[in-house]
Amino acid sequence: MKGLIAGLLLAAGMAQADEGAIRGAIGGQIEAFKADDFDTAFTFAAPNIRSMFGNADNFGLMVRQGYPMVWQPGTVEFLGSEDNGGVWTQEILITDGFGRLHRLEYTMVETPDGWKIAGVQILTAPEVGA
Repeated sequence: MKGLIAGLLLAAGMAQADEGAIRGAIGGQIEAFKADDFDTAFTFAAPNIRSMFGNADNFGLMVRQGYPMVWQPGTVEFLGSEDNGGVWTQEILITDGFGRLHRLEYTMVETPDGWKIAGVQILTAPEVGA
C-alpha cells in the first residue's frame, strides 16, 4: 500500500513538473513572438514543425498570417492540460491586439531538448456575456 501511494505521489509530481515545463515552453515562445524574435520562437517548435517550415523566416511568416493572436497577444491565460500517453495538450485563452478572445490547444511532445510545440489548433472561443 505504501508503495502504491508513493508511486501515485511520484506520478503527480512528475505531471506537475511536465505541466510547468510545458507552460514554460509555450510562454517562452509567446514572449519571443512579442519581441519579433522568430529565431528564438522557432527553437520552441518540435522537429515536425521545424522540418515543415525549414527556417525561422518561413515559420514567422506562417505565424504572422495564420496566428496573429499568438504573434502579438494581449493577455494569455493557461487553462487545463492533459497527458495523452506522452503527448500533452495544453489549452490557453488569449486576447489579440484588438481585444478579441481566442482559445487555442497546443500539442506538446517531449524531446531530448525538452518539451516542444508540435502543433496549435484554434478552438471555439467562449462567448463573453454582455
